[in-house]
Amino acid sequence: MSLTGRRPFSIRRRLLLWLLVATAAFGTLALIDTGREAERMANALADRVLAGSALVIAERASLDQDGRIAIEIPYGALEMLSSAAEDRVFYRVDGPPGHLVTGYADLPVARARQGADPAFSDGVFRGEPVRVASLARAASTGIDEVPFVVTVAETTRARVELTRTILMRSALRLALMILGAVGIVGIAVTVSLQPLYRLGEAIAERSPDDLGPVETRVPSEVRGLVGTINLFMSRLKSALDGLRNFTGNAGHQLRTPLAVVRTQLALAARAGSLAEAQEAAQKGDAAVAHAERILAQLLLLAKVDATSGRDVGQMDLVGFARDLTADHIPAAAEMGIDLGYEGEEAQVLVRAEPLLLGEALRNLISNAMLHGRAGGMVTVRVRREDANAVLEVEDDGPGIPPEARAAAVNRFARGRTQGPGMGLGLPVVDEIAALFGGHLTLVDGAGGQGLCARISLPLAET
Repeated sequence: MSLTGRRPFSIRRRLLLWLLVATAAFGTLALIDTGREAERMANALADRVLAGSALVIAERASLDQDGRIAIEIPYGALEMLSSAAEDRVFYRVDGPPGHLVTGYADLPVARARQGADPAFSDGVFRGEPVRVASLARAASTGIDEVPFVVTVAETTRARVELTRTILMRSALRLALMILGAVGIVGIAVTVSLQPLYRLGEAIAERSPDDLGPVETRVPSEVRGLVGTINLFMSRLKSALDGLRNFTGNAGHQLRTPLAVVRTQLALAARAGSLAEAQEAAQKGDAAVAHAERILAQLLLLAKVDATSGRDVGQMDLVGFARDLTADHIPAAAEMGIDLGYEGEEAQVLVRAEPLLLGEALRNLISNAMLHGRAGGMVTVRVRREDANAVLEVEDDGPGIPPEARAAAVNRFARGRTQGPGMGLGLPVVDEIAALFGGHLTLVDGAGGQGLCARISLPLAET
């Protein structure tokens, strides 16, 4: 399923759903507990009245002339049990074991102990649930005592109705509380989400070219999101700037070599001899090679732009420069140039990306070999200078006039007036040095002859 086909995610709806589920769960537990407490309270209240009725009847017990239990039932004691639920009331009085004095013989009896508090039990009488209270006492003749048990029972409609009433009122209060909480939370969530709506509106109202940081005030919980958006927009701006630079520079620099290729292809097509066609093809091939070098430098510049702002690790500048110099010695020997390394031998640590810094050093070595004196010397050095590491490439060629050195580090400027070039080598080196917190400086070589290209980079903290 595509993202567009899914139901939109809603923070408000999810919060309200969680609130309803949580309150419903806790409310159910609360109602269960309330129901148990209401039943206990209703039973306690009814049992107290039931015990009072049994006690009133027991107080009326006496012995007749034959020594048997005689009792006059005070109907006021039974009227105490009347209720709006129209409960039915039953009683029985038992004398010595096996002797029923009065009342319903089949009425259940609770297990009461002589002289103790009334005993209670639940039972069924004539098809209806009843609550039974039994009280064991004894009537005295002055010489002997005759035990008897008073049992009073009533149906449970009143207590069930009381329990239900308490439970229903508790449920109503809980429902009103839940609805009130949902309403309050709904309003609170709506108000709390307003900063997000304003953030969305602020971003939507921006022009496509505005990739600056978002300055809209938001709650602390959303600041991380805004920071991530700003970081993303910063990276996007860097990428777009690099893309614009690449496309603009490529369109500007590749136009000439491509025109040369087209011209040479046209000359080859109209050539009157094989030699003329081959000469045109060679010139076209040289133009393609030149365009290839331009494209490689432009891609390197684009990579420099894309790497801007990223964290890099530590590297040993001494070992790095020594190894890269050794890689160029065979090519320098073919050109009759004496290429070598001198300087620090101990580690000199800087924070840089080896791939990009390697391209910078290759450019400097290639420039020195290309523009230096035929049969001359090119020296690569690494040394410490205060809190900086200095990487130098020096040649003994014609150098660059002091007044032209500032322009030589600009893109597509030609600092050396002789020899092939495309005006990208030194600018690439300068941008790579700046990427790692350093800078490129052009000074005279030893004895005022040649050119010394010097990259200064901050020493890495150890």
